Amino acid sequence: MSETIKTGNYRWTVCALIFFATTVNYLDRQVIGILKPLLESDLNIGEKEYSYIVMAFQLFYAAGMVIAGRLIDKFGTKIGYGVAVIFWSIAAMGHALARGAFGFGFWRALLGVSESANFPAAIKTVAEWFPKKERALATGIFNSGTNVGAIIAPLLVPAIVLKWGWQEAFIITGAIGFIWVICWFILYEIPEKQKRLSAGEFEHIHSDADEKNESKEEIPWLKLLKYRQTWMFFIGKGLTDPIWWFYLFWIPGWLAEVRGTGLDVKSFGLPLVVIYSATTVGSIFGGWLSSFMIRKGMSPFNARKWSMLLFAFLVTPIVFASSSSISTWSAVLLIALAASSHQAWSANIFTTVSDAFPKRAVSSVTGIGGMAGALGGLGVSYLAGAVLNFYKKAGHVETGYVVMFTIAACAYLVAWIIMNVFAPKNKKVIID
Repeated sequence: MSETIKTGNYRWTVCALIFFATTVNYLDRQVIGILKPLLESDLNIGEKEYSYIVMAFQLFYAAGMVIAGRLIDKFGTKIGYGVAVIFWSIAAMGHALARGAFGFGFWRALLGVSESANFPAAIKTVAEWFPKKERALATGIFNSGTNVGAIIAPLLVPAIVLKWGWQEAFIITGAIGFIWVICWFILYEIPEKQKRLSAGEFEHIHSDADEKNESKEEIPWLKLLKYRQTWMFFIGKGLTDPIWWFYLFWIPGWLAEVRGTGLDVKSFGLPLVVIYSATTVGSIFGGWLSSFMIRKGMSPFNARKWSMLLFAFLVTPIVFASSSSISTWSAVLLIALAASSHQAWSANIFTTVSDAFPKRAVSSVTGIGGMAGALGGLGVSYLAGAVLNFYKKAGHVETGYVVMFTIAACAYLVAWIIMNVFAPKNKKVIID
């Protein structure tokens, strides 16, 4: 507490800004899923067309990750983040103009490209504003915005639709981003230019000896691919991000088809709120844990590594979620544990980038890993659809979910092992 008084706390205002940006990011991307039944009845958008719309988002999100990360490293977080939110807000509102699958596909692709900038920009902002011992906690806090956005969407969107219509749901939720942009440009500057920052807090932010006097020279993108730390992050994101996509798109179907809760939000809305509320706690706790280990004397690399191993083990009980011998709520709690452990894992794996790379490369490397995660998400969507369709035709849809939950249970341990075999002595990258 004394340290907070001594150094000031403006960096936590910055953390709040990127938390709200991440919340808006997930709110905007969730709207179309909630409105799916209306789009089918009003615009005759069936399952096949809807899948193409979802794939358009994922493909352009993956491509945008690399592009956005590079541009943010080039132009900086203030301009890069602000412009990205402007574009994704326009894209979110543009959905109201769509009159068919092609129109939604177009706006969805634009949303994917622009929303892809959020995590590269946010991770770079954390690297600029926090010392290593606080980065995982700050990352966990802003990353919890993904869960808050996922909770707000099913509460807010139906109310707007009942009052005004589905077009207005896209317009109103999309317009929220412009409010954030105004706050961002008023309140944000890098620490070196921020007049609201005390001298003590500036010194605290720059207290990592190995980051002092870093070069500002731009690093060629291809040069980053020669480092094991880049590929370690790429592998970790590529193997574990797809599990999060699976939770987002298929847990409601599991509740309806296997647990028999019905298809309306009244039946599975509460379980989803419980799951995403748990992930908020997991995200913050995951960041706090490794930060606590660092304060106790552990190196940042070891703190992230052992924290991630713990959360990898905490995912594994999800294999029992499809067991008919446990109640629906017991199964929901197992999924909540797995999903919250994913977010705790994410808070730490994101921070490995700013631990290993100079700040001028953080967004680029984050974008490379984010691309792997998005492409993996596209792959798991195809796999889940094929597996569940196969077992559904055979009359055993619950077996399909057993397969997918087993994959989810193993993914993190496999990723952790590969990451630590591939780069067993992860250390600060010295770019020559």
